Amino acid sequence: MVAHAYTVAFEGVEARPVEVQCAITPGLPAFSIVGLPNKAVSEARDRVRTALASLAIALPSKRITINLSPADLPKEGSHFDLPIALGLLAALDIIPKDAVAQTVALGELSLDGALVPVLGALPAAMSAANDDRALLCPYASGPEAAWVDACNVIAAKTLLDVVRHYSGQAVLEPAIAGEVAAQTSSKDLRDVKGQERAKRALEIAAAGRHHLFMVGTPGSGKSMLAARMPGILPPLSAHEALETSMIHSVAGILEEGGVPRFRPFRQPHHTASMAAIIGGGRGAKPGEVSMAHNGVLFLDELPEFQRQVLETLRQPVETGEVMVARANAHINYPCRFLLLAAANPCKCGYLSDPDQACSRAPICGEDYLGRISGPLIDRFDLRLDVPPVSVADLDLPATGESSETVAKRVAAARDLQRLRFENHDNMHTNADAEGQALEDIAALEPESRDLLLRAADRFGLSARGYHRVLRVARTIADLDQSENLQRPHVAEALSYRLVSTKES
Repeated sequence: MVAHAYTVAFEGVEARPVEVQCAITPGLPAFSIVGLPNKAVSEARDRVRTALASLAIALPSKRITINLSPADLPKEGSHFDLPIALGLLAALDIIPKDAVAQTVALGELSLDGALVPVLGALPAAMSAANDDRALLCPYASGPEAAWVDACNVIAAKTLLDVVRHYSGQAVLEPAIAGEVAAQTSSKDLRDVKGQERAKRALEIAAAGRHHLFMVGTPGSGKSMLAARMPGILPPLSAHEALETSMIHSVAGILEEGGVPRFRPFRQPHHTASMAAIIGGGRGAKPGEVSMAHNGVLFLDELPEFQRQVLETLRQPVETGEVMVARANAHINYPCRFLLLAAANPCKCGYLSDPDQACSRAPICGEDYLGRISGPLIDRFDLRLDVPPVSVADLDLPATGESSETVAKRVAAARDLQRLRFENHDNMHTNADAEGQALEDIAALEPESRDLLLRAADRFGLSARGYHRVLRVARTIADLDQSENLQRPHVAEALSYRLVSTKES
């Protein structure tokens, strides 16, 4: 007699259904697990045997075979412990087979029978809901999985609780979704003295999800400005929060039980490897670009990153997704993020500072910024020179608008874009607009079109550069609540494109 239990195997953020077939047959005593298990899955037999023994359940002296179907799908992770144990309990008629067959289970077993939380509870709950099954998981993973309303989530602390639940001795209550993780940041735009043009560029970038590149001397405030970007971004929508949380769940960085509604802000160090930035390593895990999905990826000291790492960013920035290709896995991760980058103008940092003139100008700057390729620079919608702030200005009282005030304008502009693109599946902000959709939303007045065409011809804008100026101008018009693109909107968009950092 074969008992059936169900679990999932993870391919990126996708949870693929796996059937756990358990057969106890006459023969020499053995316990084998087949179906392309990795080392962690193969070791499940010892954990399961000992956990069952802690409940005074002894496995029979027969041949036990566990088949993980489909057999050609690689199985990785310790979360197969619980479904294997369920299959054995059902095969031994300790719990009902039909109840087990209606459940997707995942969880690691400790030797005393306690259930240890595992990664991926949220995507597993999505998979269980699609198959019209309940989800059984460790107690600590329950609040995370319960965010999927369409799935009945049962969270147990021990294997004994599971046996009592299925035997009807002590039925477990459905898990309750955890609290929404709150954003706690005291960083305000009012803290930044001066830099009004940089603040304006930050607002435009936030409103339309436009990539921003800042160049300035050390201490001019580039990192300080970037750190205040999360404070002016609108909260995640319900769909975006679920998308982002699924990635964080697989990566193991989701706060216990909480689904955040604030946008992620990732700031990897410039020594990060390609696998850390793009994704990969054991199990082809998501990288920083995917963990910044629907949020911000800030690359400080951009020229210091490895050249190969920077070049691999070109495709994710353009398409909003990245494929992690390995010998045994080809996994797609979403990575629609806002790219913020900062750099010094040269190696010493004082190329543009008249008070501390660089002794190797202009070669120092050309060599340093030359580490960033033209095609990558061309993907930044906004380019900005950030001048140093004098010590006298730092002594002045705080001026300018607060992050809360700017955030309201950004949210209003995002609302316009949400309505504009509600019938487009792959377009959410002005930065996503392309083709005929971009032409439709442009609404250029004759004077605006003439200015844009003359600037494109005069400065040799690439086709990509032309369209990026158009998108930025549309965002500036949205911030002004203007239906048409007027000449000042196009002029301001061009001013952020034609700067000294790098020409198109």
